[in-house]
Amino acid sequence: MSSEVSISSMSTYAILGCGSVGHAVADELAAGGKDVLILDKDESRVEALRDQDLNAQIQDIREPEVASAIEDRDVVLILSSDVEANKAAVSAIRERGGDQFVVVRASDPVSEDELTELGADVVINPSTVIADSALRTLESGELEYKARQLADVLVATDGELAILTHDNPDPDSIASAVALKQIAEEYGVDADILYNGDIGHQENRAFVNLLGIDLLSRDEARTLSQYGAVALVDHMKSGDFDVEVPIDIFIDHYEPDREFDATFTDVRPNVSSTSTILTKYIQEFDLSPSEEVATALLYGIRAETLDFKRDTTPADLTAAAYLYPFANHDTLEQVESPSMSPETLDVLAEAIQNREVQGSHLVSNAGFIRDREALAQAAQHLLNLEGITTTAVFGIAENTIYLAARSKDIRMNIGNILQDAFKDIGEAAGHSTQASVEIPLGIFTGIETSEDNRDTLLALTEEAVRRKLFQAMGVEGGESGNGS
Repeated sequence: MSSEVSISSMSTYAILGCGSVGHAVADELAAGGKDVLILDKDESRVEALRDQDLNAQIQDIREPEVASAIEDRDVVLILSSDVEANKAAVSAIRERGGDQFVVVRASDPVSEDELTELGADVVINPSTVIADSALRTLESGELEYKARQLADVLVATDGELAILTHDNPDPDSIASAVALKQIAEEYGVDADILYNGDIGHQENRAFVNLLGIDLLSRDEARTLSQYGAVALVDHMKSGDFDVEVPIDIFIDHYEPDREFDATFTDVRPNVSSTSTILTKYIQEFDLSPSEEVATALLYGIRAETLDFKRDTTPADLTAAAYLYPFANHDTLEQVESPSMSPETLDVLAEAIQNREVQGSHLVSNAGFIRDREALAQAAQHLLNLEGITTTAVFGIAENTIYLAARSKDIRMNIGNILQDAFKDIGEAAGHSTQASVEIPLGIFTGIETSEDNRDTLLALTEEAVRRKLFQAMGVEGGESGNGS
């Protein structure tokens, strides 16, 4: 027999110890037409198994002879409730040189480790299996309950639904809104997707344009009080709730930083994207996602997890796997490879030229800018430099200092760091791997912006912002330079 066991329909099986668990497994295998040999020391039990036309023999699995009795079997399942007997059986099989695939029952984490060390291929702890099954059932039941609640809110909506993304929305927020809009339409509720700020990042603009997603700026839309209901999706990145009406639906993967009331709330910090949550609702409502929705949600998950390389959970992966056959992958490729605008290229070049590095942290001033989203792209590009784990790029526009930061250092939460550093002088938002800050220029300069004092403004702000950033990162000492 080869040492590399292949379990197939032709495999033969042995069950050692046939209590309630072993009996259930034996019945399933026999029903599937498998060749099963059962060994147990209890004579009455063996007779009962034979009466059911099962191949059962009397054998104490503690005895070394058990290895000889099952030497022609491909797969051995040792399922006695007596863990010491199970250890003896594993030892006998391996000491004889048996190369069967061995599955064995444990009773606790300690016996799991011991059985693995003795040579078991798979160790099963029934209490863990039962707990996992119970948790899966609970999760399924909770989702069903939540779906009924969400449906009740939509059915009760009189008028259109306003779906608010976070400010300057990213793919996760936009995709979540698009998915909620499809769900609402299933209940006869029309919806508008509203946002504050800009859709400035080139990939985000490509994402919206290629999928034909309809978004309305809050400045262009009706007032929220004119809608029948208001939903916030992936909204916590905005940093605050600037909503002047009651909230009917709140769905996010970040915990809110203050108490608020909503008719329906679903917050799941145990997943990495709000798109994952909305995908679960699409499945629970038994909807076939449109190509637009599926493509948006899949991109939302991939963007939020950095293509499954950041904080990815099993729920994110199963959601992505569900969406995959519905999505347009040619569109995804176009979204992920947009051309770089001249403005972004200028900001990146300026950021590279002005970079200062301390340890693995890089800070750079991009000067006066026209497109603040270019700062985020520059920070992301600079994160690819060798030895760099955290980047921060800032620039000046419209009497405001804008700052974008990125980090792949698992020891820090860049969002919390910038919140603590700038909370007294500006507005910060973000999470563990990316963050942004807006600071009124007058905080640092005390003078107004004009063409005549541009150089003075840069000089006054640069040193103060750099120093505050490095201090916030805990690297205010050490050598610095442009990395060249």
